[in-house]
Amino acid sequence: MKIWFDLSNSPHINMFYDLIRDLEADGHEIIITSRPLANTVELLDQRGLKHTVVGEHYGKNFYKKIFGYPIRVLQLRKFLKKLHPDLAVSQSSFHSPVVAKLLGIPSIYTNDNEHAMGNKPSFLCATTILIPENLPVEKVAKNGVSAKKVIQYPGVKEGIYLWSKGEKIQEERKKMKQGEINIYIRPEPQTAQYYKGKENFLDDTIIALQHKYHVTILPRDANQSKHYKQEKFSSTHVPDKPMSFDVIASNCTIFIGAGGSMTRELAILGIPTISVYQDELLEVDQFLLTKGLMLHEPMLTAEKVENYINSLQNKPPALELMNKGKQAYQLFKKEILKFNKK
Repeated sequence: MKIWFDLSNSPHINMFYDLIRDLEADGHEIIITSRPLANTVELLDQRGLKHTVVGEHYGKNFYKKIFGYPIRVLQLRKFLKKLHPDLAVSQSSFHSPVVAKLLGIPSIYTNDNEHAMGNKPSFLCATTILIPENLPVEKVAKNGVSAKKVIQYPGVKEGIYLWSKGEKIQEERKKMKQGEINIYIRPEPQTAQYYKGKENFLDDTIIALQHKYHVTILPRDANQSKHYKQEKFSSTHVPDKPMSFDVIASNCTIFIGAGGSMTRELAILGIPTISVYQDELLEVDQFLLTKGLMLHEPMLTAEKVENYINSLQNKPPALELMNKGKQAYQLFKKEILKFNKK
């Protein structure tokens, strides 16, 4: 079977890497398209995934997004028409199910962000929709979408690709030097359509923390990288290239995230995590808060961080969601193989 994956944002790479390699090992042909958003292209190259860049990202401006959406749909259709894929698979790629519909092929679409505007055409066009168990089906099955094509998978999205590496990372974390505090910070998704919070609101907190702890900023793009390389952040580390997730997770004492998949990823691995997201929380975030897997401090100060550091206890991480992740991974692969006609 020839399977097309549209990996149009950096979190999609972790999401599907193992599944793609698994399907390739089973003899299936994989087609990957991408676009220059965040660290997507660099990460694909780092992971050795052959891909073709199709289209571009049109930034945060609503009207540019609306204008750019049909352009990339048509670009993808033109590129894929000659390749004849049998199935489209994507995570929050609003283009993929629409392109699949135009090509006359089935599509599997998954998204755990119920506020994303692009879900509307994606849900309508997708053949199968996969959502996490904590997201009610009725929030997806509306505006003409049939509940019959919606499937809930165990746990949360991040567990699907973390289950296989979770134990290894926990073993590596046992080697961390006692007393060394490594704080990793992922700033806000400034160009995301769904984000309505403030920009650069962590600056004062970072400046106050950088002289006392080892602080690393994980910028989402070149503009954020430039911002955090200003003189006032001189004691903060800003890597020139995207860091390996395994390296981050293996020596991170505390992770501070202003939204996005990485915040949930670290929380699921049992790593002390603070979400500073300044907009309406997703159902999946509420779920993690209820489970006690992360804190939510949208107005985070250096004092609050220090209090959190002082309150940390050496307790084993909660791995329930990683165990569910293995079940979800198997479900994803099963749903993909349902379309194998050979």
